Amino acid sequence: MTKVLITGGAGFIGSTVASALIDQGITPVILDDLSKGRREFVRDRIFYQGDIADQALLDRVFAEHPDIYAVLHCAAKIVVPESVSRPLHYYRENVAKTVDLLESLQRNGCERVVFSSSASIYAPTADARADETSPVAAESPYARTKQMMEQVLQDWTVAAPVRVIVLRYFNPIGADPQLRTGLQDPNPSHALGKLIEAHTEGTPFTITGVDWATRDGSGIRDYIHVWDLARAHVAALTRFDAVVEPAADDRYRVINVGTGQGTTVRELVTAFEAAVGESLDVREAGQRPGDVIGCYASGDLAGELLGWSAQKSLVDGVRDALAWREKWTAQLAG
Repeated sequence: MTKVLITGGAGFIGSTVASALIDQGITPVILDDLSKGRREFVRDRIFYQGDIADQALLDRVFAEHPDIYAVLHCAAKIVVPESVSRPLHYYRENVAKTVDLLESLQRNGCERVVFSSSASIYAPTADARADETSPVAAESPYARTKQMMEQVLQDWTVAAPVRVIVLRYFNPIGADPQLRTGLQDPNPSHALGKLIEAHTEGTPFTITGVDWATRDGSGIRDYIHVWDLARAHVAALTRFDAVVEPAADDRYRVINVGTGQGTTVRELVTAFEAAVGESLDVREAGQRPGDVIGCYASGDLAGELLGWSAQKSLVDGVRDALAWREKWTAQLAG
């Protein structure tokens, strides 16, 4: 394996995976429309600016890089409240355009795909724990786009000589420990982003939803360091043919990528306060449109198939996220 095409490779996840691949001597070829990704994140990397639905562009990418071994599809719109207010936009960007991408991959003979999915597709369970066999019941347009694409990909592997590994992400936090890349948005909408914003700007932090059926009423998540997530991608790519054998009857495999530890929002606040050494002004509010109780991973299959487990702690994630925000806001200001 010499090259991997990463769609959305100028974004948070894609750029971090690109760094992890480079560290392993594998060259990322990046395709991103820069609607959310950052040009700074692809500096000194092979980069094509454009849309995943641009079939002529995909043909050019494969013509210029015939040694592409696999495609990692990270490009997607991901903001849950926005997906509620703009569902057609999300279905077009995340589903319709991905179908166009898959046609390009098939036409160019690309037989290996790793798909960035989401644990948000899981139906709530009594203990909030989810393994790969847990029922799915996506509750927002964003999550439904991921659930739909999983079905599309599974059907595709039945009809065509292609193989797919689906990685269902839990809740990425932190940044590349070397601070090469991180969250491109200095004020993200997820819980840790809002905690960092509250800490740096002296504003209140609001827990949205305090009547969930969890141990303290707040939502529960599995916060995985983005570098551990990137390592899981490298493992999926380097072990691809062992995980989904070329001659296998079933050429589609789903793997959870999480720590296996559930953390409530209130517990995240406590960990954050411990990391920064001060208390925050914490307030409570009702649930937002599209919010879910959350879940945490059973990571047994990732260990078995990928030889992977999470290595970094929640505090590591908080500290790296803080370090990245300080560096990134300074760069934006300069």
